[in-house]
Amino acid sequence: MTAVPKQTVMAIKSYQNQAQMLFKNYLLADPFIPYTSILGGILACKVAYDLTQLISSIYIKTYPGLTKIQRVEWNNRGISTIHAIFVSALSLYFVFWSDLFSDQHLPGLVVFRSSPLSTFGLGVSVGYFLSDLGMILWLYPSLGGIEYVIHHSLSGIAVAYSMFTGEAQLYTYMVLISEVTTPEINMRWYLDTAGMKRSSAYLINGVVIFFAWLIARVLLFGYLFYHVYLHYQQVIKMHTFGYVLVFVVPSVLATMNLVWFGKIIKGLVRTLAKRQRRI
Repeated sequence: MTAVPKQTVMAIKSYQNQAQMLFKNYLLADPFIPYTSILGGILACKVAYDLTQLISSIYIKTYPGLTKIQRVEWNNRGISTIHAIFVSALSLYFVFWSDLFSDQHLPGLVVFRSSPLSTFGLGVSVGYFLSDLGMILWLYPSLGGIEYVIHHSLSGIAVAYSMFTGEAQLYTYMVLISEVTTPEINMRWYLDTAGMKRSSAYLINGVVIFFAWLIARVLLFGYLFYHVYLHYQQVIKMHTFGYVLVFVVPSVLATMNLVWFGKIIKGLVRTLAKRQRRI
């Protein structure tokens, strides 16, 4: 085995050091984080779409038999699943485990707290919402109706405002926890498309969706409004636009969540009734 020349090794290390310095001093520098994170989110969506397409075409037998628009939606749901796992994990960390938004551990108003990591995470979500909204509008209404346009538009505006201003990032992450239900919703669509609507996996998925939705999209929103009530004297110190967003966006999303939750309950009851009749 031929040894690598010492000069080559030193040259590689030099390039690595330069790349690390560029990454640290520019891409992760506070003024650039919002823009690089948005770009990173958009690029991550492209990679997720291509990987979903590649893996599905190799390992999923039913994938090649889908229509063109079904394959597009299949790949698109791969994007939303990966984003949901990333942002819900980050949101759970910031809301329940990190000291960043704790009333006891840090001084200052909680509605104005932020960090490079919290800003970066929101930027990735902005990149996702832009990419997904673009696909929804381009193929409208194949990937979703007006409710999806409203949901993504409101979410994107609120997340972008919180990212650029540093205001109300705690409440933004509280809302983003609701993305924890996205993988289950996507799995339901995958099972249905794969012809597994009568399988036990489909029934279990429905039960999981019910409890996940109840906790993350109903009860958690109640906690958010209660937290805003307790910290109202801080909330009123925000800029007017941010103040309005704190009340309007969660209220609209909570209403949509309740409507969808009603449909989930009806669908679950219907599925259980059909299985009971078959037994």
